[in-house]
Amino acid sequence: MARTRHNPGVSQTLSAPASVWTLPARQPRALTIQFALVLCAAWALPAVIHLLGLPVRRLLPMHWPAILAGLVYGWRSGLVIGAASPIVSYLIAGMPRPAVLPSMTFELAAYGAIAGYFVEVLQRGRLQAALAAVIGGRVVFLAVMVFTGAISTSLPAYLQAAMLPGLLAALAQVVLLPLLAHVWVTRAGGQGGGQAGG
Repeated sequence: MARTRHNPGVSQTLSAPASVWTLPARQPRALTIQFALVLCAAWALPAVIHLLGLPVRRLLPMHWPAILAGLVYGWRSGLVIGAASPIVSYLIAGMPRPAVLPSMTFELAAYGAIAGYFVEVLQRGRLQAALAAVIGGRVVFLAVMVFTGAISTSLPAYLQAAMLPGLLAALAQVVLLPLLAHVWVTRAGGQGGGQAGG
């Protein structure tokens, strides 16, 4: 009878407790990387997407670094990087528009915080963390938009216009970011001589 091969890396990435696999967030190198993630989310990725003429609302370039930060460095870093990204983007490029800046700030902060909280505190796998983040962030975004009165159409019409274009990108985030975070943390943790909570 053939024995089933078990891949511990995939198991850790998808379902195993991952709190021990976050990296220290306050070391100089980590702080530099987190600053780079803010710049990527706020300026570099959106600029490249615009330069190539690709649809920003379908690719969601600002969302990726926020979720990744939470998965790699924990909920505090995810929250800070997520919240800072749209604010820095507005200061650099005048986007997002002031009407949606508050909702995007809370949304991206929720992405990073939820992803990091699931990994670091609830000790869930990164796949579950990413899935919870993409759902929770959108709920926060809609709540702030409704609370601030920024929605000028009916809610169903707004949901279709605002949420559907980025659905494929959200699915890609749930699949790809946990794998990327696993590779990143495993390699960095091995080089640093161990892992610690963010």
